[in-house]
Amino acid sequence: MSNIPVVKLGLVAVSRDCFPITLSEHRRGAIAALCAEKKLPVVEIKKTVENEKDMLAAVEELKANECNAAVVFLGNFGPETPETLIAKYFDGPVMFVAAAEGDGDMINGRGDAYCGMLNCSYNLGMRHLTGYIPEAPVGTAAELTERIEEFIPIARTLLGVANLKIITFGPRPQDFFACNAPIKGLYELGVEIEENSELDLLVSYREHENDPRIADVCKDMQEEMGEGRYYADLLPRMAQFELTLLDWAENHKGARKYVAFANKCWPAFPSQFGFEPCYVNSRLASRGIPVACEVDIYGALSEYIGACVTGDAVTLLDINNSVPQYIYDEDIKGKVNTCLSNTFMGFHCGNTPACKMSAGRAVKYQLIQHRLLEPQDSEPDFTRGTLEGDIAAGDITFYRLQCDSEGVLRSYIAQGQILDVPTRSFGGIGVFDIPEMGRFYRHVLVQKHYPHHGAVAFAHCAKTLFEVFKLLGVKDISYNQPKSLPYPTENPWA
Repeated sequence: MSNIPVVKLGLVAVSRDCFPITLSEHRRGAIAALCAEKKLPVVEIKKTVENEKDMLAAVEELKANECNAAVVFLGNFGPETPETLIAKYFDGPVMFVAAAEGDGDMINGRGDAYCGMLNCSYNLGMRHLTGYIPEAPVGTAAELTERIEEFIPIARTLLGVANLKIITFGPRPQDFFACNAPIKGLYELGVEIEENSELDLLVSYREHENDPRIADVCKDMQEEMGEGRYYADLLPRMAQFELTLLDWAENHKGARKYVAFANKCWPAFPSQFGFEPCYVNSRLASRGIPVACEVDIYGALSEYIGACVTGDAVTLLDINNSVPQYIYDEDIKGKVNTCLSNTFMGFHCGNTPACKMSAGRAVKYQLIQHRLLEPQDSEPDFTRGTLEGDIAAGDITFYRLQCDSEGVLRSYIAQGQILDVPTRSFGGIGVFDIPEMGRFYRHVLVQKHYPHHGAVAFAHCAKTLFEVFKLLGVKDISYNQPKSLPYPTENPWA
Protein backbone atom coordinates (compact mmCIF):
# COMPACT_ATOMS: atom_id res chain seq x y z
CA MET A 1 0.00 0.00 0.00
CA SER A 2 2.47 2.61 -1.25
CA ASN A 3 -0.12 5.25 -2.12
CA ILE A 4 -1.38 6.13 1.35
CA PRO A 5 0.21 8.30 4.08
CA VAL A 6 2.30 6.99 6.95
CA VAL A 7 1.19 8.69 10.15
CA LYS A 8 3.57 9.96 12.80
CA LEU A 9 1.75 11.44 15.79
CA GLY A 10 3.09 14.00 18.22
CA LEU A 11 1.70 13.92 21.78
CA VAL A 12 1.55 17.48 23.20
CA ALA A 13 0.57 18.10 26.81
CA VAL A 14 -0.91 21.45 27.86
CA SER A 15 -1.23 22.91 31.35
CA ARG A 16 -3.08 25.88 32.80
CA ASP A 17 -0.59 27.92 34.81
CA CYS A 18 -2.66 27.77 38.01
CA PHE A 19 -2.42 23.96 38.00
CA PRO A 20 0.79 21.96 38.63
CA ILE A 21 2.59 21.50 35.29
CA THR A 22 4.04 18.26 36.64
CA LEU A 23 0.53 16.80 36.79
CA SER A 24 0.11 17.22 33.04
CA GLU A 25 3.63 16.03 32.26
CA HIS A 26 3.32 12.92 34.46
CA ARG A 27 0.03 12.00 32.79
CA ARG A 28 1.52 12.61 29.33
CA GLY A 29 4.38 10.26 30.16
CA ALA A 30 1.97 7.52 31.18
CA ILE A 31 0.19 7.74 27.82
CA ALA A 32 3.48 7.82 25.90
CA ALA A 33 4.65 4.69 27.71
CA LEU A 34 1.47 2.80 26.82
CA CYS A 35 1.73 3.94 23.19
CA ALA A 36 5.29 2.63 23.10
CA GLU A 37 4.14 -0.73 24.50
CA LYS A 38 1.58 -0.98 21.70
CA LYS A 39 4.20 0.16 19.15
CA LEU A 40 2.06 3.09 18.04
CA PRO A 41 3.84 5.74 15.94
CA VAL A 42 3.74 8.36 18.69
CA VAL A 43 6.44 10.89 19.64
CA GLU A 44 6.28 12.43 23.11
CA ILE A 45 6.72 16.17 22.63
CA LYS A 46 8.66 17.44 25.63
CA LYS A 47 7.53 21.07 25.47
CA THR A 48 4.48 21.50 27.68
CA VAL A 49 2.20 24.34 26.56
CA GLU A 50 1.18 26.96 29.11
CA ASN A 51 1.19 30.07 26.87
CA GLU A 52 1.37 31.13 23.23
CA LYS A 53 5.18 31.11 23.08
CA ASP A 54 5.12 27.56 24.42
CA MET A 55 2.59 26.71 21.73
CA LEU A 56 4.92 27.96 18.98
CA ALA A 57 7.80 26.00 20.49
CA ALA A 58 5.69 22.83 20.66
CA VAL A 59 4.67 23.25 17.01
CA GLU A 60 8.33 23.62 16.06
CA GLU A 61 9.14 20.45 18.01
CA LEU A 62 6.36 18.64 16.14
CA LYS A 63 7.87 19.74 12.84
CA ALA A 64 11.42 18.85 13.96
CA ASN A 65 10.20 15.31 14.72
CA GLU A 66 8.50 15.14 11.29
CA CYS A 67 5.09 14.64 12.86
CA ASN A 68 2.18 14.96 10.42
CA ALA A 69 -0.59 14.63 13.04
CA ALA A 70 -0.91 15.64 16.68
CA VAL A 71 -2.73 14.79 19.89
CA VAL A 72 -3.27 17.71 22.25
CA PHE A 73 -3.61 16.31 25.75
CA LEU A 74 -5.25 18.32 28.51
CA GLY A 75 -3.40 16.84 31.46
CA ASN A 76 -5.18 19.43 33.57
CA PHE A 77 -7.71 22.18 32.83
CA GLY A 78 -5.48 23.56 30.08
CA PRO A 79 -4.92 27.04 28.60
CA GLU A 80 -7.76 27.36 26.13
CA THR A 81 -6.18 29.93 23.81
CA PRO A 82 -2.71 28.36 23.31
CA GLU A 83 -4.03 24.79 23.14
CA THR A 84 -6.56 25.55 20.43
CA LEU A 85 -4.06 27.61 18.42
CA ILE A 86 -2.05 24.43 17.92
CA ALA A 87 -4.76 23.45 15.42
CA LYS A 88 -4.12 26.73 13.59
CA TYR A 89 -0.32 26.70 13.47
CA PHE A 90 0.27 22.97 13.01
CA ASP A 91 -0.24 21.68 9.48
CA GLY A 92 -1.98 18.37 10.07
CA PRO A 93 -4.94 16.70 11.79
CA VAL A 94 -5.18 17.40 15.53
CA MET A 95 -7.09 15.43 18.15
CA PHE A 96 -8.02 16.92 21.53
CA VAL A 97 -8.39 14.67 24.59
CA ALA A 98 -8.34 15.22 28.34
CA ALA A 99 -7.29 13.40 31.49
CA ALA A 100 -9.74 11.69 33.82
CA GLU A 101 -9.06 11.87 37.55
CA GLY A 102 -7.93 8.94 39.62
CA ASP A 103 -4.14 8.92 39.44
CA GLY A 104 -3.62 11.41 42.29
CA ASP A 105 -5.20 12.96 45.36
CA MET A 106 -8.20 15.24 45.00
CA ILE A 107 -6.46 18.37 46.37
CA ASN A 108 -3.15 18.88 44.55
CA GLY A 109 -3.72 15.97 42.17
CA ARG A 110 -7.01 17.14 40.67
CA GLY A 111 -6.77 18.51 37.13
CA ASP A 112 -10.33 19.55 36.25
CA ALA A 113 -9.76 18.60 32.59
CA TYR A 114 -13.40 17.50 32.27
CA CYS A 115 -14.26 21.18 32.59
CA GLY A 116 -11.29 22.23 30.50
CA MET A 117 -12.46 20.17 27.52
CA LEU A 118 -15.64 22.25 27.39
CA ASN A 119 -13.59 25.44 27.15
CA CYS A 120 -11.35 23.84 24.55
CA SER A 121 -14.33 22.93 22.37
CA TYR A 122 -15.86 26.38 22.87
CA ASN A 123 -12.66 28.10 21.73
CA LEU A 124 -12.24 25.84 18.70
CA GLY A 125 -15.73 26.93 17.66
CA MET A 126 -15.00 30.61 18.35
CA ARG A 127 -11.91 30.49 16.16
CA HIS A 128 -13.50 28.33 13.43
CA LEU A 129 -10.74 25.77 13.87
CA THR A 130 -11.16 22.09 13.09
CA GLY A 131 -10.08 19.70 15.79
CA TYR A 132 -11.08 16.09 16.24
CA ILE A 133 -12.79 15.37 19.55
CA PRO A 134 -13.65 11.66 19.91
CA GLU A 135 -16.90 10.31 21.31
CA ALA A 136 -15.27 9.80 24.72
CA PRO A 137 -12.61 12.53 24.93
CA VAL A 138 -11.93 12.28 28.69
CA GLY A 139 -10.23 9.15 29.96
CA THR A 140 -7.48 7.36 31.78
CA ALA A 141 -4.08 6.77 30.18
CA ALA A 142 -5.20 3.35 28.95
CA GLU A 143 -8.46 4.69 27.54
CA LEU A 144 -6.79 7.63 25.80
CA THR A 145 -4.18 5.31 24.30
CA GLU A 146 -7.10 3.48 22.68
CA ARG A 147 -8.45 6.81 21.38
CA ILE A 148 -5.02 7.57 19.91
CA GLU A 149 -4.92 4.20 18.19
CA GLU A 150 -8.37 4.90 16.73
CA PHE A 151 -7.22 8.34 15.58
CA ILE A 152 -4.35 6.99 13.46
CA PRO A 153 -6.51 5.75 10.53
CA ILE A 154 -8.62 8.91 10.77
CA ALA A 155 -5.51 11.08 10.53
CA ARG A 156 -4.14 8.90 7.73
CA THR A 157 -7.31 9.40 5.72
CA LEU A 158 -7.45 13.16 6.25
CA LEU A 159 -3.81 13.47 5.18
CA GLY A 160 -4.47 11.31 2.15
CA VAL A 161 -7.52 13.24 0.98
CA ALA A 162 -5.74 16.57 1.51
CA ASN A 163 -2.92 15.41 -0.78
CA LEU A 164 -4.95 13.49 -3.37
CA LYS A 165 -5.25 14.01 -7.10
CA ILE A 166 -7.91 12.09 -9.03
CA ILE A 167 -6.93 11.47 -12.64
CA THR A 168 -9.65 10.66 -15.15
CA PHE A 169 -9.64 9.40 -18.73
CA GLY A 170 -12.69 9.96 -20.88
CA PRO A 171 -16.12 11.46 -20.22
CA ARG A 172 -18.70 9.50 -18.27
CA PRO A 173 -20.49 6.90 -20.47
CA GLN A 174 -23.61 8.31 -22.08
CA ASP A 175 -26.05 5.81 -20.64
CA PHE A 176 -24.51 5.91 -17.16
CA PHE A 177 -25.48 9.34 -15.95
CA ALA A 178 -25.41 7.91 -12.43
CA CYS A 179 -21.62 8.24 -12.55
CA ASN A 180 -21.86 11.95 -13.38
CA ALA A 181 -21.47 14.35 -10.46
CA PRO A 182 -20.31 17.95 -10.01
CA ILE A 183 -16.61 18.25 -9.23
CA LYS A 184 -17.33 21.21 -6.95
CA GLY A 185 -17.35 18.86 -3.98
CA LEU A 186 -13.77 17.78 -4.74
CA TYR A 187 -12.48 21.32 -4.44
CA GLU A 188 -14.38 21.79 -1.18
CA LEU A 189 -12.51 18.76 0.18
CA GLY A 190 -9.17 19.99 -1.16
CA VAL A 191 -8.92 17.18 -3.72
CA GLU A 192 -7.31 18.04 -7.07
CA ILE A 193 -8.59 16.60 -10.35
CA GLU A 194 -7.01 16.16 -13.77
CA GLU A 195 -9.40 15.22 -16.57
CA ASN A 196 -8.00 13.71 -19.77
CA SER A 197 -9.22 12.23 -23.03
CA GLU A 198 -9.19 8.52 -23.76
CA LEU A 199 -6.93 9.45 -26.67
CA ASP A 200 -4.34 10.75 -24.22
CA LEU A 201 -4.33 7.36 -22.56
CA LEU A 202 -4.15 5.50 -25.88
CA VAL A 203 -1.17 7.58 -27.02
CA SER A 204 0.66 6.95 -23.78
CA TYR A 205 -0.16 3.24 -23.96
CA ARG A 206 1.32 2.96 -27.45
CA GLU A 207 4.45 4.77 -26.30
CA HIS A 208 4.97 1.96 -23.76
CA GLU A 209 5.13 -0.73 -26.45
CA ASN A 210 8.22 -2.90 -25.96
CA ASP A 211 8.87 -1.33 -22.56
CA PRO A 212 11.68 -3.42 -21.03
CA ARG A 213 9.72 -3.74 -17.75
CA ILE A 214 6.85 -5.63 -19.40
CA ALA A 215 8.42 -9.07 -18.92
CA ASP A 216 8.75 -8.58 -15.16
CA VAL A 217 5.15 -7.43 -14.85
CA CYS A 218 3.98 -10.46 -16.85
CA LYS A 219 5.89 -12.73 -14.50
CA ASP A 220 4.27 -11.07 -11.49
CA MET A 221 0.83 -11.53 -13.04
CA GLN A 222 1.53 -15.21 -13.65
CA GLU A 223 2.63 -15.73 -10.06
CA GLU A 224 -0.40 -13.87 -8.71
CA MET A 225 -2.96 -15.81 -10.73
CA GLY A 226 -1.40 -19.26 -11.02
CA GLU A 227 -1.17 -21.50 -14.06
CA GLY A 228 -4.36 -21.97 -16.04
CA ARG A 229 -5.98 -18.84 -14.62
CA TYR A 230 -4.89 -16.28 -17.21
CA TYR A 231 -4.52 -15.83 -20.97
CA ALA A 232 -0.80 -16.02 -21.74
CA ASP A 233 -1.09 -14.05 -24.99
CA LEU A 234 -2.93 -11.24 -23.17
CA LEU A 235 -0.37 -10.65 -20.42
CA PRO A 236 2.01 -8.37 -22.40
CA ARG A 237 -0.87 -6.06 -23.37
CA MET A 238 -2.13 -5.84 -19.81
CA ALA A 239 1.38 -5.36 -18.42
CA GLN A 240 1.95 -2.55 -20.91
CA PHE A 241 -1.24 -0.89 -19.69
CA GLU A 242 -0.30 -1.30 -16.03
CA LEU A 243 3.02 0.45 -16.65
CA THR A 244 1.20 3.19 -18.58
CA LEU A 245 -1.05 3.98 -15.61
CA LEU A 246 1.75 3.81 -13.05
CA ASP A 247 3.98 6.10 -15.09
CA TRP A 248 1.11 8.52 -15.70
CA ALA A 249 0.41 8.65 -11.97
CA GLU A 250 4.04 9.36 -11.15
CA ASN A 251 4.47 11.96 -13.89
CA HIS A 252 1.18 13.76 -13.22
CA LYS A 253 1.08 13.96 -9.42
CA GLY A 254 2.27 17.52 -9.62
CA ALA A 255 2.06 19.09 -6.17
CA ARG A 256 0.15 16.11 -4.77
CA LYS A 257 1.49 12.99 -3.06
CA TYR A 258 -1.24 10.46 -3.84
CA VAL A 259 -3.27 9.46 -6.88
CA ALA A 260 -6.51 7.67 -7.73
CA PHE A 261 -7.95 7.03 -11.19
CA ALA A 262 -11.46 7.14 -12.63
CA ASN A 263 -11.27 5.70 -16.15
CA LYS A 264 -13.65 5.06 -18.99
CA CYS A 265 -13.60 1.34 -19.74
CA TRP A 266 -16.34 0.91 -22.38
CA PRO A 267 -17.55 0.83 -25.10
CA ALA A 268 -14.49 1.95 -27.11
CA PHE A 269 -11.75 0.82 -24.76
CA PRO A 270 -11.54 -2.94 -25.42
CA SER A 271 -11.51 -2.74 -29.20
CA GLN A 272 -8.89 0.01 -29.27
CA PHE A 273 -6.59 -1.27 -26.53
CA GLY A 274 -7.15 -4.96 -27.27
CA PHE A 275 -8.37 -6.09 -23.84
CA GLU A 276 -10.58 -5.19 -20.90
CA PRO A 277 -8.75 -3.19 -18.19
CA CYS A 278 -10.40 -4.81 -15.15
CA TYR A 279 -7.58 -7.11 -14.04
CA VAL A 280 -5.02 -4.33 -14.27
CA ASN A 281 -7.37 -2.06 -12.31
CA SER A 282 -7.60 -4.71 -9.60
CA ARG A 283 -3.83 -4.93 -9.32
CA LEU A 284 -3.48 -1.19 -8.79
CA ALA A 285 -6.27 -1.24 -6.20
CA SER A 286 -4.36 -3.88 -4.25
CA ARG A 287 -1.53 -1.32 -3.90
CA GLY A 288 -3.76 1.49 -2.69
CA ILE A 289 -4.24 3.08 -6.13
CA PRO A 290 -7.98 2.73 -6.87
CA VAL A 291 -9.05 2.74 -10.50
CA ALA A 292 -12.79 3.39 -10.52
CA CYS A 293 -14.85 2.01 -13.40
CA GLU A 294 -16.94 4.14 -15.77
CA VAL A 295 -15.19 7.41 -14.81
CA ASP A 296 -16.83 7.31 -11.39
CA ILE A 297 -14.91 10.17 -9.76
CA TYR A 298 -16.61 9.94 -6.37
CA GLY A 299 -16.31 6.17 -6.52
CA ALA A 300 -12.54 6.60 -6.85
CA LEU A 301 -12.54 9.05 -3.94
CA SER A 302 -14.62 6.67 -1.82
CA GLU A 303 -12.30 3.79 -2.60
CA TYR A 304 -9.26 5.84 -1.69
CA ILE A 305 -10.81 6.83 1.63
CA GLY A 306 -11.44 3.16 2.40
CA ALA A 307 -7.86 2.24 1.52
CA CYS A 308 -6.59 4.89 3.94
CA VAL A 309 -9.00 3.84 6.70
CA THR A 310 -8.19 0.13 6.52
CA GLY A 311 -4.67 0.18 5.10
CA ASP A 312 -5.92 -2.60 2.83
CA ALA A 313 -7.29 -3.21 -0.64
CA VAL A 314 -10.84 -2.09 -1.46
CA THR A 315 -13.18 -2.45 -4.41
CA LEU A 316 -16.05 -0.73 -6.21
CA LEU A 317 -19.20 -2.73 -6.96
CA ASP A 318 -22.66 -2.28 -8.39
CA ILE A 319 -25.47 -2.75 -5.89
CA ASN A 320 -26.56 -5.08 -8.60
CA ASN A 321 -29.26 -7.68 -8.22
CA SER A 322 -31.46 -9.40 -5.69
CA VAL A 323 -30.66 -12.89 -4.49
CA PRO A 324 -33.03 -15.43 -6.08
CA GLN A 325 -35.38 -17.21 -3.70
CA TYR A 326 -33.96 -20.61 -4.65
CA ILE A 327 -30.39 -19.58 -3.73
CA TYR A 328 -31.64 -18.16 -0.45
CA ASP A 329 -33.59 -21.35 0.32
CA GLU A 330 -30.71 -23.67 -0.63
CA ASP A 331 -27.71 -21.90 0.90
CA ILE A 332 -28.80 -19.20 3.36
CA LYS A 333 -32.11 -19.99 5.05
CA GLY A 334 -31.57 -21.62 8.43
CA LYS A 335 -27.78 -21.26 8.12
CA VAL A 336 -27.41 -17.49 8.53
CA ASN A 337 -29.40 -15.29 10.89
CA THR A 338 -30.84 -13.04 8.19
CA CYS A 339 -33.75 -12.74 5.75
CA LEU A 340 -34.02 -12.48 1.99
CA SER A 341 -34.57 -8.70 2.00
CA ASN A 342 -31.24 -8.22 3.82
CA THR A 343 -29.35 -9.82 0.95
CA PHE A 344 -28.25 -8.66 -2.48
CA MET A 345 -25.48 -9.36 -4.96
CA GLY A 346 -22.63 -6.89 -5.38
CA PHE A 347 -21.08 -7.16 -8.83
CA HIS A 348 -18.65 -5.63 -11.25
CA CYS A 349 -16.94 -6.93 -14.36
CA GLY A 350 -13.69 -7.90 -12.65
CA ASN A 351 -11.99 -5.08 -10.76
CA THR A 352 -11.84 -6.64 -7.27
CA PRO A 353 -8.25 -7.46 -6.20
CA ALA A 354 -7.27 -11.13 -6.37
CA CYS A 355 -6.45 -11.12 -2.66
CA LYS A 356 -10.13 -10.51 -1.91
CA MET A 357 -11.45 -13.22 -4.24
CA SER A 358 -12.20 -16.87 -3.62
CA ALA A 359 -9.75 -19.57 -4.70
CA GLY A 360 -11.53 -20.12 -8.01
CA ARG A 361 -10.88 -16.63 -9.39
CA ALA A 362 -9.38 -16.32 -12.87
CA VAL A 363 -8.86 -13.85 -15.70
CA LYS A 364 -11.83 -14.31 -18.04
CA TYR A 365 -13.83 -12.29 -20.58
CA GLN A 366 -16.61 -9.73 -20.14
CA LEU A 367 -19.76 -11.57 -21.17
CA ILE A 368 -21.89 -8.46 -21.75
CA GLN A 369 -19.23 -6.69 -23.86
CA HIS A 370 -18.63 -9.90 -25.81
CA ARG A 371 -22.33 -9.94 -26.73
CA LEU A 372 -22.20 -6.32 -27.85
CA LEU A 373 -18.81 -5.92 -29.51
CA GLU A 374 -17.67 -9.25 -30.95
CA PRO A 375 -19.26 -11.55 -33.56
CA GLN A 376 -21.94 -13.88 -32.30
CA ASP A 377 -20.63 -17.31 -31.25
CA SER A 378 -17.02 -16.18 -31.73
CA GLU A 379 -14.18 -16.87 -29.31
CA PRO A 380 -13.64 -13.88 -27.02
CA ASP A 381 -10.70 -11.72 -28.07
CA PHE A 382 -10.44 -8.10 -26.97
CA THR A 383 -13.22 -8.53 -24.41
CA ARG A 384 -10.87 -10.65 -22.30
CA GLY A 385 -9.20 -9.18 -19.23
CA THR A 386 -11.73 -9.31 -16.41
CA LEU A 387 -10.88 -10.89 -13.04
CA GLU A 388 -13.85 -13.08 -12.27
CA GLY A 389 -15.07 -15.34 -9.51
CA ASP A 390 -16.94 -15.14 -6.22
CA ILE A 391 -15.65 -12.57 -3.76
CA ALA A 392 -14.33 -14.16 -0.56
CA ALA A 393 -16.60 -14.33 2.47
CA GLY A 394 -15.97 -12.01 5.40
CA ASP A 395 -16.81 -8.74 7.10
CA ILE A 396 -17.38 -5.68 4.91
CA THR A 397 -18.41 -2.05 5.09
CA PHE A 398 -20.42 -0.74 2.15
CA TYR A 399 -20.18 3.05 1.81
CA ARG A 400 -19.96 6.03 -0.50
CA LEU A 401 -19.12 9.73 -0.45
CA GLN A 402 -21.08 11.54 -3.16
CA CYS A 403 -21.68 15.06 -4.43
CA ASP A 404 -25.35 15.42 -5.37
CA SER A 405 -26.78 17.42 -8.27
CA GLU A 406 -26.90 20.54 -6.11
CA GLY A 407 -23.20 20.27 -5.29
CA VAL A 408 -23.78 19.08 -1.71
CA LEU A 409 -21.60 16.33 -0.25
CA ARG A 410 -23.45 13.43 1.36
CA SER A 411 -22.57 9.88 2.32
CA TYR A 412 -23.82 6.53 3.52
CA ILE A 413 -22.26 3.71 5.54
CA ALA A 414 -23.55 0.19 6.20
CA GLN A 415 -21.73 -2.72 7.82
CA GLY A 416 -22.41 -6.33 6.98
CA GLN A 417 -20.80 -9.40 5.50
CA ILE A 418 -20.19 -11.31 2.31
CA LEU A 419 -21.66 -14.78 2.70
CA ASP A 420 -19.89 -17.99 1.78
CA VAL A 421 -22.52 -18.75 -0.83
CA PRO A 422 -21.89 -19.67 -4.49
CA THR A 423 -23.34 -16.94 -6.72
CA ARG A 424 -23.73 -19.19 -9.79
CA SER A 425 -23.05 -16.11 -11.93
CA PHE A 426 -20.32 -14.26 -13.83
CA GLY A 427 -18.05 -11.31 -13.09
CA GLY A 428 -16.52 -10.38 -9.76
CA ILE A 429 -19.52 -10.98 -7.55
CA GLY A 430 -20.61 -11.86 -4.03
CA VAL A 431 -23.70 -12.38 -1.91
CA PHE A 432 -23.93 -9.54 0.61
CA ASP A 433 -25.86 -9.55 3.85
CA ILE A 434 -26.55 -6.16 5.47
CA PRO A 435 -29.06 -5.76 8.32
CA GLU A 436 -32.24 -3.98 7.19
CA MET A 437 -30.88 -3.69 3.64
CA GLY A 438 -34.35 -3.54 2.09
CA ARG A 439 -35.33 -0.45 4.07
CA PHE A 440 -31.87 1.08 3.64
CA TYR A 441 -32.06 0.50 -0.13
CA ARG A 442 -35.43 2.25 -0.41
CA HIS A 443 -35.07 5.12 2.06
CA VAL A 444 -31.40 5.98 1.59
CA LEU A 445 -30.06 4.70 -1.72
CA VAL A 446 -33.21 5.26 -3.78
CA GLN A 447 -34.70 8.12 -1.78
CA LYS A 448 -31.50 10.20 -1.80
CA HIS A 449 -30.65 9.47 -5.44
CA TYR A 450 -27.38 7.61 -4.91
CA PRO A 451 -25.73 5.97 -7.93
CA HIS A 452 -25.43 2.22 -8.37
CA HIS A 453 -21.75 2.08 -7.43
CA GLY A 454 -20.71 1.57 -3.82
CA ALA A 455 -17.26 1.21 -2.32
CA VAL A 456 -16.47 -1.91 -0.31
CA ALA A 457 -13.92 -2.08 2.50
CA PHE A 458 -13.12 -5.60 3.66
CA ALA A 459 -13.51 -4.90 7.38
CA HIS A 460 -15.98 -3.43 9.82
CA CYS A 461 -14.79 0.18 9.76
CA ALA A 462 -18.02 2.18 9.93
CA LYS A 463 -16.96 3.86 13.19
CA THR A 464 -13.84 5.30 11.59
CA LEU A 465 -15.58 6.23 8.34
CA PHE A 466 -18.26 8.10 10.26
CA GLU A 467 -15.63 10.20 12.04
CA VAL A 468 -13.79 10.84 8.77
CA PHE A 469 -16.92 12.03 6.99
CA LYS A 470 -17.77 14.33 9.90
CA LEU A 471 -14.29 15.87 9.81
CA LEU A 472 -14.56 16.31 6.03
CA GLY A 473 -17.63 18.45 6.66
CA VAL A 474 -20.26 16.01 5.41
CA LYS A 475 -23.56 16.89 7.09
CA ASP A 476 -25.71 14.07 5.74
CA ILE A 477 -24.28 10.69 6.82
CA SER A 478 -26.88 7.95 6.36
CA TYR A 479 -26.74 4.40 7.69
CA ASN A 480 -28.88 1.29 7.81
CA GLN A 481 -31.22 2.21 10.64
CA PRO A 482 -32.85 -0.48 12.80
CA LYS A 483 -36.61 -1.03 12.61
CA SER A 484 -37.01 0.83 15.88
CA LEU A 485 -35.74 3.98 14.16
CA PRO A 486 -37.88 4.71 11.06
CA TYR A 487 -36.55 6.82 8.20
CA PRO A 488 -38.20 10.24 7.68
CA THR A 489 -39.75 9.01 4.41
CA GLU A 490 -40.73 5.56 5.71
CA ASN A 491 -44.45 4.83 5.64
CA PRO A 492 -45.38 3.65 9.16
CA TRP A 493 -48.32 1.63 7.80
CA ALA A 494 -46.38 -0.12 5.03
